Formats: sequence, C-alpha cells, structure tokens
Amino acid sequence: MSQIAINEPIESQPEAALPSSTTVALVQLALACGGFGIGTGEFAIMGLLPNVAETFSVTTPQAGYVISAYALGVVVGAPVIAVLAAKMARRTLLLMLMLVFAIGNILSAVAPTFETFTLLRFVSGLPHGAYFGVAALVAASMVPVHRRARAVGRVMLGLTIATLLGTPVTTLFGQSLDWQVAFLSVGIVGLLTVALIWFHVPKDRVSEEASFLRELGAFRRPQVWLTLGIAAVGYGGMFAMFSYIASTTTKVAMLPESAVPIMLVLFGVGMNAGNFIGSWLADKSLLGTIGGSLIYNIVVLTTFALTAANPYMLGLSVFLVGCGFAAGPALQTRLMDVAADAQTLAAASNHSAFNIANALGAWLGGLVIAWGYGFAATGYVGAALSFLGLFVFAASLRLERRGRTAPAL
Repeated sequence: MSQIAINEPIESQPEAALPSSTTVALVQLALACGGFGIGTGEFAIMGLLPNVAETFSVTTPQAGYVISAYALGVVVGAPVIAVLAAKMARRTLLLMLMLVFAIGNILSAVAPTFETFTLLRFVSGLPHGAYFGVAALVAASMVPVHRRARAVGRVMLGLTIATLLGTPVTTLFGQSLDWQVAFLSVGIVGLLTVALIWFHVPKDRVSEEASFLRELGAFRRPQVWLTLGIAAVGYGGMFAMFSYIASTTTKVAMLPESAVPIMLVLFGVGMNAGNFIGSWLADKSLLGTIGGSLIYNIVVLTTFALTAANPYMLGLSVFLVGCGFAAGPALQTRLMDVAADAQTLAAASNHSAFNIANALGAWLGGLVIAWGYGFAATGYVGAALSFLGLFVFAASLRLERRGRTAPAL
C-alpha cells in the first residue's frame, strides 16, 4: 500500500502527484460508509424517541435529552481528539474513531437504564466530528483544488444517504421489532467501515510540522470562529424541526405511526438533493451558497410551522428543510480556506458546531413544546435561529471585505 501526503495542507498537493481515479473512488466509498453509519446512528433516534420514552418510562421531550447528549459528545470530542491526535497518521486515526463509534453503538443497544443509554450516546458521539473532519481533509487532498467541495460532498453523501435509506429502514425495524435493533445495526456498519478503511485508504505520512500547538492556532483566527458560529446558530433550525418529526407527524398532521418513515425518506431525499446541489454551488461560490441557504431556511421553516397540520404540506416542507443541507459542504470547505495550516482542528470543529446546532435546536424545540406551543412551533424556532445566523454571516462577510481592502504593509 503506497503512502501519500494526505496530512499536508490541501493547497500544497501538486496535481501530478494525486492518486488514480480508482483509488480516489474506493477511498471515498470507504469514508462515505462511515458517514452512512454515523448518519444513521445520529438521526434514527429522532424517529424512535416515542419508543425510547416508552421503554424507559420518560416523556418524549425528556427522551430528547439523548439527542443533546450525543451532540455534546460531538462538540467535546471533535476539538479534543483533533488536538491530541495532531501527530497521528490520519488513516490510523480514522480506524480508531470508527472502532470507538461501533462499540459505543453496540453497547447502546443493550443499555439497561435511561441514564446508561444517555451516557453511551455521549460516548458514541465523541468520534463523530473528528471522523468527518479528517475524512473530508483526506478526500479533498486527493483531488484538484477546484473540486474540493464536491469531494467533501461525496464523503458526506454517506450521511445524506443515511437519512434517505438508513434512518427510515432502522426506524421501521425499530418500531416493528425493537428500537435497540437500530443501534446494533449501526454498530455493525461501523465495523464494516473499519475493514473498508483498512483495505482502501492509503497509508499516509505525518507532516513534520504537525503539532498540537499548530492545530490550536486555528482558534486564533476570527474567520474560523465566525464560520463555526454560522453553523452552530444558523443551522439549529433543521434540528429543532427534525428532532420532533415523529410526534409532529402523528399528533399535528394526525397521520399513523407508519407515516413517520415516509417523512424520514422525504427528509433524506431533500438532504441528498441539497448535498449534490450545494457541493456544485460551493465550488462556484462558497459565501454565496452559505448566505443563500440561510435565507432559504428562514422561508421553508416558517412554511413548515404554518402548514404542518396538512399532511401534504408537511411532507413538502420536510423535503424542503432537508434541502437546506446544501450548506454542509460549503461550510466544511470554507473552514479549510480560513484555517490555513490548522485544518484538522478546524475541519473537525465544523461538526462540533453542527452538533451545537443539533443540541440547541432539540433543546429549544423541546422548550416551546413544553410551554404548550405545540410541535409545529419548532419551525418558528428554526426560522429564528437561521435569522440569527444571518447576522453572524454578515460579520464574517464584513471581515472578509475589510481584509481584501486593507493596505499592504
């Protein structure tokens, strides 16, 4: 197995030194498989919250705490792992991360109490952000610079396909058999990913300049913080809505429980469409894709809140909210640009930011439900978060323009 310099900054890779298209395709397949497992594990719980609540004798909003626990694991794990593993080969790190993820999900399937289950969801979330961050860097380093966002999008395709196939299928089996089956299945996918990475991802050499201090340097860059802020605030709305989609479907639209997997499929179709279109747009205009998606989210989440009682409009809104994932590849690539030589920490932290959005959205959604405003009101929460995200984006854009017009010293 040949060695490649996938630990070097992306811009330093000469096009002639890039691997063959077959190698790139196999690597992207292996990395996307891990994304499929992670996406299924993250989103399946949202369709199974009522089942989890019944098993552990808690309310549905209380069961929503396990979503926040997983998201907190991502938030904590991504930067910590990225810094501590700064001198580790990326292939080795990917193998370790997926092994921890697989074991965490298998143990989640046999958790005896709600507290234990919540803790195991936290542990399962620890590898999430670091895996996606490192996988995105590996994929982007193996293609020409002008195709980076599309390479990142192909890795994230595993995540979006999970929402289209993995999540609805595991939700269906979880409802008809036992919700624990979902997490056992995710653990098996994690073990499969370990095997695929072992066989297909080339060994890499660690940059001599790599260090934990260099990685920490990412947090000295204001644009890194602003980009992470856009993700953390602006995209919490999708999770505010989606965290309670099962209850919205059955209690607001008055559809049977069997309709929940259909809503999950519609959301997954939307995410795949958004990932495909967003990757292409991001290679054309990163900032335009990010800003446009925030405005788009405000419109579609408000529409969701106003029309959730209508089954047909609910399905359409769920699809359109899923399309808002178009910003995912754009934000990941934006962080590669603004992080300079501290790309591992920045790339991994992108998923910390998205899971802050996950935790924030689930928490705020639960609050408005508990206050009696109903499940449809989560759409208003989402629209408000996207509106706030526009202010963070505006600050980033202003700083970008100021940097371009600043006189050279």
